Amino acid sequence: MIHALEKEGVQHIFGYPGATIAPFYDALIQSDIKHILVRHEQHAGHAASGYARVSGKPGVCVVTSGPGATNLITALATAYMDSIPIIAISGQVDSNLLGRDVFQEADITGATEPFTKYSYLVKDAADIPRIFKEAFHIASTGRPGPVLIDIPVDLQTDKAAMHFPDEVHLRGYNPTIKGHPGQVKRLVKEIRKAKRPILCVGGGVFNSHAEQNLAAFIDKAGIPTVCTLMGIGAVPTDSPLFMGQVGMHGDNLANEALSHADILILMGARVSDRAMMLPDKIKRKTKIIHVDIDPAEIGKNLDTYLPVVGDLNTILGQLLEYEVPEQVKLNREEWTKNLHDKAALMLTDETVRSGTVNPKAFAKELSKKLGDNYIYCQDVGQNQLWSAGNIEVRKGCKFLTTGGMGTMGYSIGAAVGARFATIEDGTQNARTVIAVCGDGSFQMCMMELATIVQQGLDVKVIVMRNGKLGLVREIQDKSYYGHHSEIDLTGSPDPALIAKAYGIDAYQASDIDTALGHVDKMLSSTRPALLVINVPDDESSL
Repeated sequence: MIHALEKEGVQHIFGYPGATIAPFYDALIQSDIKHILVRHEQHAGHAASGYARVSGKPGVCVVTSGPGATNLITALATAYMDSIPIIAISGQVDSNLLGRDVFQEADITGATEPFTKYSYLVKDAADIPRIFKEAFHIASTGRPGPVLIDIPVDLQTDKAAMHFPDEVHLRGYNPTIKGHPGQVKRLVKEIRKAKRPILCVGGGVFNSHAEQNLAAFIDKAGIPTVCTLMGIGAVPTDSPLFMGQVGMHGDNLANEALSHADILILMGARVSDRAMMLPDKIKRKTKIIHVDIDPAEIGKNLDTYLPVVGDLNTILGQLLEYEVPEQVKLNREEWTKNLHDKAALMLTDETVRSGTVNPKAFAKELSKKLGDNYIYCQDVGQNQLWSAGNIEVRKGCKFLTTGGMGTMGYSIGAAVGARFATIEDGTQNARTVIAVCGDGSFQMCMMELATIVQQGLDVKVIVMRNGKLGLVREIQDKSYYGHHSEIDLTGSPDPALIAKAYGIDAYQASDIDTALGHVDKMLSSTRPALLVINVPDDESSL
């Protein structure tokens, strides 16, 4: 198992040991692979996710059987929904005891079937090299996703002749890479005809490493562009053709642009209900073109006029081979100008709050202070929406969050993985890694402060505290007549005192100037740090 990981170039893994994975951990002592001990198995998966999204390689997490494996399910579901490549290794009880409900036995391959791209239950130790080689191939090709390898403890101590294959041959698994030339040609024709085109990009841009080709295509075609939550950062927010994030919690300008488009080109986006709230209304007046590597996603939630299946980076390369007549771009200048005029009227609410911090204004100013090449690991709740709608994401910056599953407690684990990815590629001194969460989500991941301290990571944590489950409160206000049911977080610990208990520098602020002053101190330090900002308990997400 260790040798298979080494052959795949794995340098860091995230996990939590137990009896049925003990042989693996014993062998790990002899390896140069660095293991990061998390404090909860779910965060081993989130750390692997953060690592994968920054490094561009599958992240690896390791857990034991029973509750260790079941604790990982949420992280696997999170990675599956967001198409993140993860290799999850779980120990299992003795193979001759399977199905007998022995101590810490759980059918983890069955339990995770809806949330993994593929899973293996190892039945012969001689299969281990092949299975690991296949797992990495499956996780990282086509539409990426998590792959689970469940291995009984007796097979970990078995002896067998080991043959490590150099190639993978899987019958029936042949993801389409190059877009069909005829479909690509039709797409070019539609782009040339369109007067009010909109390009909508999602997380598939990052999965296919298509940022450079996307920038070249947008510039060449002159198409105003919006993004989904998972697509934030695919186009720098300071691009003159970027119009913001679409969807239920998106920007007014982006949604306005979408509603008036005569052609919508979706690239690497799933078209979830949060991104496209009224699909029937959109399709009645807009031609939908969907570019995606997963044909199952095309037409699933939004009827498609023109499907183009393939790797996004490859298809963008194909599109760049075609010329876009200058007259075509000139014909849509009025459309672009009209959107710019509307953008000038849609300003961020930067009003000063009395005795608290305006979280929208703070998020915007925070991103400015982070400079270039930052990695912003965002949790879920109102804090996610305040950041997503207001931060400036420049070229080279990354915004990591969970979109499909909306998993509270994602941020700190993801930040741990992201930091190790920068350590591995040597960019840690040039890239600030920050985790932003609410006081509700903080309490779902605060145990990972111990991981940060143990590993000596200079991760910075921001906690937006309002003493409420803020997004649930908003839902109750809008849909349940203001009946507030079980959203009060009274009794929660002070995050600053929790941080100090871990030996982490901690700050608090109830006004934006003080908060930003503390940010300066945090960023000038090579130590981990945590800042609590007190925000209004009735603040809206928009």
